[in-house]
Amino acid sequence: MSRVCELTGVRRQIGHKVSHSNIKTKRSFDPNLVNVTLASESLGRAFRFRVTAAALRSVDHVGGLDAFLLKSAEDALSERALKVRRELKKKAVETAAA
Repeated sequence: MSRVCELTGVRRQIGHKVSHSNIKTKRSFDPNLVNVTLASESLGRAFRFRVTAAALRSVDHVGGLDAFLLKSAEDALSERALKVRRELKKKAVETAAA
């Protein structure tokens, strides 16, 4: 399982561990990923995602999963998140036409 946030696309970063004697050794900084179930109000379903804690706060700040997915760029989202986004747009068109 890759260490990538499904909503923001945040990946692990590579950097240096610097010792007291200033010797630099490669290390990785992993994102703080959590498995969460987020509910979609317009679709009436819940979806499981693996997201960072910062993305979870952003979802709450924007106003829920629906608003976050519709606002976010497509290149950052995973395939599963893009599928949910397409369903949301389809549902919005259906409700606007009715």
